[in-house]
Amino acid sequence: MAIRKYLVQQIGQNKGAPRIYMETQFLALAGFVPGAAYNRKVDDGKIVLRLDDYGQYRVSRKERGGKVFPVIDINSKEALSALDGLKAVRLVIQDGVISAMPIASEANARRRLRRLRENLSRGQLVSASLSHGGGILDNAAHHGLADAGIEAQMAFANEIDDDLMEHSRGRNEVWGAGSMGLAAPMQEAVQDEWLMQRIPQVDVLAVGIPCSGASRAGASKRGLDMMESHPEVGHLAASFLMVVQRTQPAVVVVECVKEYQQTASAQIIRQHLRDSGYSVNEVILNGKEFGVLENRTRWFMVAATNGIEVDLAGIAPVCNPVRTVSEVLEEVPLDDPSWRDFQYLKTKAIRDAEKGNGFGMQIVHPTDTSVPVLRKGYHKGGSTDPLLAHPDRDGIYRLFTAKEHARIKQVPEHLIDDMAQGRAHQLLGQSVLYALVKALFRRLGQSLNVWDSELHQGQRSTPVYNLARATG
Repeated sequence: MAIRKYLVQQIGQNKGAPRIYMETQFLALAGFVPGAAYNRKVDDGKIVLRLDDYGQYRVSRKERGGKVFPVIDINSKEALSALDGLKAVRLVIQDGVISAMPIASEANARRRLRRLRENLSRGQLVSASLSHGGGILDNAAHHGLADAGIEAQMAFANEIDDDLMEHSRGRNEVWGAGSMGLAAPMQEAVQDEWLMQRIPQVDVLAVGIPCSGASRAGASKRGLDMMESHPEVGHLAASFLMVVQRTQPAVVVVECVKEYQQTASAQIIRQHLRDSGYSVNEVILNGKEFGVLENRTRWFMVAATNGIEVDLAGIAPVCNPVRTVSEVLEEVPLDDPSWRDFQYLKTKAIRDAEKGNGFGMQIVHPTDTSVPVLRKGYHKGGSTDPLLAHPDRDGIYRLFTAKEHARIKQVPEHLIDDMAQGRAHQLLGQSVLYALVKALFRRLGQSLNVWDSELHQGQRSTPVYNLARATG
């Protein structure tokens, strides 16, 4: 049947009852001319009006400006009971048939909650990963959910670097027999209709949005005036939202540098998710709050389908043991070639000081209780990369080993097994602090358990759609 008109409109009120009022020539185009008879029934949660010569109801008429308009006016709580609780309705006018149903965002939210409830009852959620890397975030997420008594099965992971995905597939326990690996740029994968039709809907979608354009170092290096100007990753918010639309996760978790929170992309994400039926919460977490040596701060967004309450306050432990760098060090001989003077950095530090740009070497001692951020390119030994001081020789330092890097971030070492030092540093440097993510997902799991225990069959999510937002 041809579609004559698709309309989203607010459900009105008249005489203390809900009201759907249609006055448009599109009704006549669909056969609903003044005086035409039709029947009305509820079919699978929607109200269907169908032309019928012997129908119980008739199309009214209204004259305006010398023209006659067909009118359908449904003003009854009983007649509109299938749409009870909604603020807006989706009207589809087709030849001979008119359907009144929940707007797409509300219908999607209901389906998400129903699927989540079913999967929780089976004891296993379905997860998915974007910008997977080596799966460190996902590993922490799965273990955090497990701490709350919820098992998760990863349906698919998307990662542009096939080597990292292959490494993760062989060593990361989040992969199952049915997990799909999508080794392609995110923006390319979402344009592949064949592929998008084959990825499943999930309960939890996690993404570590690439931070190259948002981090201060990345923006400074490229001279970016805004994050979205980054030619490779500045536009990935759009691709990410396309995956959200396809997979319809009950919960979305986004991680990035704290600067991302203030970007236009973050604002687009939070408002699009809001209008898709999610309640969006955000939190800034720092490693020191969780007893992690690395002083890394990250921003997290948790968008849960309306009806699920996730409180992000007080995630960090009240107290943590004080750790020192000495606890994570490997047995590296004091005469090992890795110990060197890094003269090129000393020379650069002098030049930088003369320029007054503030860059300088960052020296770490075994007794220190904090380590500056270890970046993706740490293995290159850049001017601000933390160096471990030799215990006996002044002016001699070395880079942390990959295993030490993992321990500093509290990342399970098996996730970097058999990787070359440089590659392991790259994986770890672009990843997360394990304890933060694990704690966040533990809280998420606890919230899902509370929601599941309190929610009875048939309860709906809170409708929050506001038509004025779309019309201005």
